[in-house]
Amino acid sequence: MSAQRPFVLCLTGSLGMGKSTAAKFFAECGVPVHDSDAVVHALYEGEAVPLIERAFPGSTSGGKVNRNTLAAMVLNDQAALARLEAIIHPLVTASREKFLTQAQARGAPIVVVDIPLLFETTAESRCDAVVVVSAPAEIQRARALDRPGMTEEKFVTLLAKQMPDTEKRRRADFVVDSSQDFEHTRAQIRDILQSVATMRSR
Repeated sequence: MSAQRPFVLCLTGSLGMGKSTAAKFFAECGVPVHDSDAVVHALYEGEAVPLIERAFPGSTSGGKVNRNTLAAMVLNDQAALARLEAIIHPLVTASREKFLTQAQARGAPIVVVDIPLLFETTAESRCDAVVVVSAPAEIQRARALDRPGMTEEKFVTLLAKQMPDTEKRRRADFVVDSSQDFEHTRAQIRDILQSVATMRSR
């Protein structure tokens, strides 16, 4: 008899909301986590490099994608962004499917799939439940602008591409408030895992 499919908990949240920290805390609780950002990072240093160089000449050097150069090429160009997504999204999806197959083979009861643009790419249909990480706008802005290379203009542009936080919270099964200390976030994640243990896969 084959192992039962794990309960797929999808994790998302807008820029600067603390999603990566929440993902780390799920992993601390022993839950396998698939991190889309980390997969993209690996693709930019491996499999995707020749494909991206072909589509965006001059965007790679030393066998890696230069993220700043590529970002400048696609930032305000919808057609260019769509071209990049057509390369990256299928590779990330393949990585996620492999992760789910391996987790099922190991008998993992719950997995977390971290997808930054979950609702924007209509990927929520693959989730059994959705967790949105959220914080007040002023905390979000301060965190985002604290990142290396982030400017006010870039922040505004990136935010405009994302679904409003209020709408994400409305669609979520669970909301993690990341505005307080780490222990407060950890406690919410432990509560979510307790709730999920009694839920059925869709």
